[in-house]
Amino acid sequence: MALCSVRKARECWAFIRALHKGPAASPAPQKDSVERVFSGIQPTGIPHLGNYLGAIESWVNLQEEYDTVLYSIVDLHSITVPQDPVVLQQSILDMTAVLLACGINPEKSILFQQSQVPEHTQLSWILTCLVRLPRLQHLHQWKAKAARQKHHGTVGLLTYPVLQAADILCYKSTHVPVGEDQVQHMELVQDLARSFNQKYGEFFPLPKSILTPMKKVKSLRDPSAKMSKSDPDKLATVGITDSPEEIVRKFRKAVTDFTSEVTYEPDSRAGVSNMVAIHAAVSGLSVEEVVRHSAGMDTARYKLLVADAVIEKFAPIRNEIQKLKMDKDHLKKVLLVGSTKAKELAYPVLEEVKKLVGIL
Repeated sequence: MALCSVRKARECWAFIRALHKGPAASPAPQKDSVERVFSGIQPTGIPHLGNYLGAIESWVNLQEEYDTVLYSIVDLHSITVPQDPVVLQQSILDMTAVLLACGINPEKSILFQQSQVPEHTQLSWILTCLVRLPRLQHLHQWKAKAARQKHHGTVGLLTYPVLQAADILCYKSTHVPVGEDQVQHMELVQDLARSFNQKYGEFFPLPKSILTPMKKVKSLRDPSAKMSKSDPDKLATVGITDSPEEIVRKFRKAVTDFTSEVTYEPDSRAGVSNMVAIHAAVSGLSVEEVVRHSAGMDTARYKLLVADAVIEKFAPIRNEIQKLKMDKDHLKKVLLVGSTKAKELAYPVLEEVKKLVGIL
């Protein structure tokens, strides 16, 4: 009887230990020599022309340049402002369809949903305990958003840059494609990695920024501001899924100036220069080539030429998005498979972090 009780106790403890081990076949933590790219995009509305040229197109190219590339639909970041749950669920699938249609290939990169990998939020809490409150309050985006929301800004809005750092460091990422407006947040990521290393020993690489080649695409109605999903003027922003008629209408109404000639002078002719930059980006030509080919053309005709180039660029993407959105099961499977792969990379990193911190 005593021997039987001992055997049962051993079996019980073995079962309990197995429950706490996590994934059965988790790989060992990766070596620091591994180059790894990470980036994320919020599932809030269909991406626009600026998102495509400033981020997504670069993501597609990076798949060919690095062995390990992770792209996350960062749904946890999106809830820093109120979201309709039903709309959010659909937006996550819509964003998945958009990324696949634009050329993100699950065979070449890991496409996943942030909230399906809990290591992100666990690491975020550990990093939050390393950062001082004034450091977050001094970030430009917090100041801008807090000013707009008065006293309604949430703690999540304040601390989301730390979650952003956890997103990146959870995979020991070495490179992060960013736009100009995210450079300050990348400095925070590097500072947090440096602080952790100083306190617990060298562990995280300091991620390097990959600045996207395309500068900010400007609003079609106000070339002093960047193109934005939240712009109240619907003519200011060109969506990836806009119809040809909508695209023509928006470019026809685009603000230029009273000089008819097509030139590229961003400081003095912001509107026309925005047209030239867009034309060059979607056609694959240089700015100089675009200006040379447009010699003798007035700006009214030129705006329609740019509209046609954008329509040609987005037509196959738009058709593919429509097809993909009809197969929700496929989109869910892509995210599930991607999240499983991401977790296999994140789990051993977090386990090592917990050991170093002393909570494992």
